[in-house]
Amino acid sequence: MRRVDTPVHPVDALRRIGFLLERSREATYRVKAYRAAADALAALPEGELADRIAAGTLTELKGVGAKTAAVAQQAGEGRVPDYLAALEAAADGPVTEGGATLRAALRGDLHTHSTWSDGGSPIEEMARTAARLGHDYMALTDHSPRLTVANGLSADRLREQLDVVAELNERLAPFRILTGIEVDILDDGSLDQEDELLARLDVVVASVHSKLKMEREAMTRRMVTAVANPHTDVLGHCTGRLVTGERGTRGESQFDAELVFAACERFGVAVEINSRPERRDPPSRLIDLALETGCVFSVDTDAHAPGQLDWQPYGCERAEACGVTPDRVVNTRGVGDLLAWAGRHG
Repeated sequence: MRRVDTPVHPVDALRRIGFLLERSREATYRVKAYRAAADALAALPEGELADRIAAGTLTELKGVGAKTAAVAQQAGEGRVPDYLAALEAAADGPVTEGGATLRAALRGDLHTHSTWSDGGSPIEEMARTAARLGHDYMALTDHSPRLTVANGLSADRLREQLDVVAELNERLAPFRILTGIEVDILDDGSLDQEDELLARLDVVVASVHSKLKMEREAMTRRMVTAVANPHTDVLGHCTGRLVTGERGTRGESQFDAELVFAACERFGVAVEINSRPERRDPPSRLIDLALETGCVFSVDTDAHAPGQLDWQPYGCERAEACGVTPDRVVNTRGVGDLLAWAGRHG
């Protein structure tokens, strides 16, 4: 994504700072401060922003503090804000050294979230960021109803979202937002959304979010049942582990990985290599096993904010270290070939 080294609009400067802070895994409260200020300035009537910059009254606005006002002030004066320049210099290069070959081959991201569930930014901002990062497509996979803590989408809300995505795709073409969901795998292995709706979606990521300490045999049965569901395209963050981060750590769910990956291979379901630094899921030994079993993969960000869309190199680095080649990764395919692959379930 091209760095900002020339003057930009104050709103764009604030949003770019939010992106860079997200990308570098800074604290959420810091990111929110810059995104809130950007939203506050973007909502001003025409001409008021320029008037406030001239008068030095930006801090009178709700959501604009001294630091965010300084950024907007400098941008409004035709300068690259000092803080933005410093962040750009620090972000010169990918987030990690490895995975460059696979990252260059990726055409899209199959696991992303928006403000419709527990993401931090609107669909359009996520999509435009993905396009600027060089992607041809992005699957929008907000959560399903059972995950109430993440504002999971009811059937009616998902139908409404499909209409929104259709309208956005008309404006964003040739970039494509793929319709999708991260659907909960329920205790019995069924999927947490109506079959009719799942059949309409381009991409279905199925993940376990509850009862992660379920007994091994029951968890295996639960996961294999979900993988065998004709609507499932991707098995998301299969162990559910957390290895670092604000949410603390969590051990791996226990299941028979040989059986689960054999099911993935049989039913053509991609095993997700989740790029979130706090997940590193699956662990390397399971990537090795899935590779030996003949599985295909999807290297995804599970992004909940625009800056996190640039985390794919983390997953690519781990995939390459295990010998995963681009031909085994479904999101190296163009949109037509990807949809033909996903449509094999229909």
